[in-house]
Amino acid sequence: MHRDPIGELARAAGHDDPERWWEDAVEHRGDTPFEVIAEAMAAVREGYLPHEHEARREAYMRKTMRTAFKEGYERVAVVCGAWHVPALRELGPAAPDDRLLRGLPKVKVEMTWVPWTYGRLASWSGYGAGITSPGWYDHLFTAPDRPIERWLTAAAGVLREEDLPVSSAHVIEAVRLADGLAIVRGRPLAGLSEVTEAVRAVLCEGDELPVELIQRRMVVGERLGRVPDGTPMVPLQRDLRDRQRRLKLRPDALERDLDLDLRKPLDLDRSRLLHRLGLIGVEWGSPREARGKGTFRESWTLEWRPEFDIDLIEASGYGTTVPAAAAARVRELVDLGSARTARHAGHGPAAASPPRSLAELTGVAERCLLADLPEALPEVLSSIATRAALDSDVTHLMAALPALVRAQRYGDVRGTPAEGLSVIVESLLSRICAGLSAAVTGLDDDSARELLGHVDAVHASIGLLESRREGWLAALRGVAERRDLHGLIGGRLTRILLDAGTIPAEEVARRMSRSMSAGNPPARAAAWVEGFLSGSGLLLVHDAGLLGLIDTWLTGLTEEAFVDVLPLLRRTFGAFAPPERRAIGGRVSSGETGRATAPEADENRAAPAVRTVLTILGSG
Repeated sequence: MHRDPIGELARAAGHDDPERWWEDAVEHRGDTPFEVIAEAMAAVREGYLPHEHEARREAYMRKTMRTAFKEGYERVAVVCGAWHVPALRELGPAAPDDRLLRGLPKVKVEMTWVPWTYGRLASWSGYGAGITSPGWYDHLFTAPDRPIERWLTAAAGVLREEDLPVSSAHVIEAVRLADGLAIVRGRPLAGLSEVTEAVRAVLCEGDELPVELIQRRMVVGERLGRVPDGTPMVPLQRDLRDRQRRLKLRPDALERDLDLDLRKPLDLDRSRLLHRLGLIGVEWGSPREARGKGTFRESWTLEWRPEFDIDLIEASGYGTTVPAAAAARVRELVDLGSARTARHAGHGPAAASPPRSLAELTGVAERCLLADLPEALPEVLSSIATRAALDSDVTHLMAALPALVRAQRYGDVRGTPAEGLSVIVESLLSRICAGLSAAVTGLDDDSARELLGHVDAVHASIGLLESRREGWLAALRGVAERRDLHGLIGGRLTRILLDAGTIPAEEVARRMSRSMSAGNPPARAAAWVEGFLSGSGLLLVHDAGLLGLIDTWLTGLTEEAFVDVLPLLRRTFGAFAPPERRAIGGRVSSGETGRATAPEADENRAAPAVRTVLTILGSG
């Protein structure tokens, strides 16, 4: 049975909090010799029989120590937990340890030293020792003289670096508060909880954000360890170096652009390598908009940073080669990995929680195809199919579809096998078409705008699926004819159908006229115009009839109604390109909207207003 030695010592001393007792008795004192700790552990272990795994660990430690003594070393240092010290102080005969270790399987391994950081020592990074405040313990051991005063002074310096006002008086009062709290709580020295409360109350004046800054920079710390230059590389590092040489991709610290043509085998392999590295958290390449058109082009910005070597060492737990590590990473992302994969969760920059939504899961499938990981794709698709079958929210299905459609296209363009994708895409699209009518019912402004984005994304994806285009447009036609739609949705669906050539211009004019009639609130009419015109104003440049309808509606609004709809109209027309806005303004001013133009301006009547404007502008 597992025992808690610190808990037993704390209870023997009359304390109910083991961690706090250890801090008061050992960490805060700073002068407790190792011999005293070893004696305490021997007392706790008296009569204790370690379980099989622990017994083998300690037997192997003793065997290694005997080997070191046989090699001529007279003094051997062992870095281990205090719990194991009583089992190592007396080596005893070797025969019992040899019997315990006999028959264990032998596995060839490659080892290296890892430059560790205080952040990775903290328990939240996945390290099992539970060292939640390595920076604080470092301070206690390196500043035995007035540790509280020095800590709070350093905290004030951190806050000042962020331009936060902290004076010497703040530090003095914080020290007094920490000492006072320690006395009230019966502690020999103010601990981390006391100084943190003093920082929060005095230095940060109750604001939690600066407290989090102190927590990150000081309590945890940002120190980085070092390893010798001759340290051997882990297999994953060596594999990446080999691939970089073969693909002629030199890791430079200077930022440079890389344009790829995926029809060339060398460029395709380069793209796969960069996508795979991104999956394991080594962001050597940042995607950017490709130069030129076509799905065969891809553009990156490359910049190698020294910390990538640390990231590679940490990611080596996923595999010994870049493809193997990326595939294991994908399995972890979809939460279908083995128990071994789960044990790596939380380590380093590559770690992340499994996808929370169907859209995130389909994004993983897309990345899997970009990285050419066919061995991991079946598990991803299985997870997508399961999640999609249980998800009845049409907006979730719409959010997930575009990535799957792109992934299906990548399977064609890159030559990556993507069997099973088309079945899932067909199923999702069928459910979207069937549920679209219910999804557009009873929407408020925010929900309508969110759904509008999903409709646009799905419609753009359908352009890659010619076989399903008619079914999608038929579903849109059935919804667009309803009169209870939110203005944004009604206008956008009408524009999509017009661009697709499924409804005539006369029908569009009729719908616009109906939406902007006097019986509709001005805000709804403005929303319809926004949905209809979003993205492009060329339609108004070339269709004088539609421009005339909008012009007539605008000029017929009351002053109050015009003020209400002005922000919506400004957002709509402000998104047009400057040449489009100039062309629309020119058609309106020249009377090409079907309305009579305004009479010539009376310069005499306008003169006082002109003088006032010039005075305001400082032009005299």
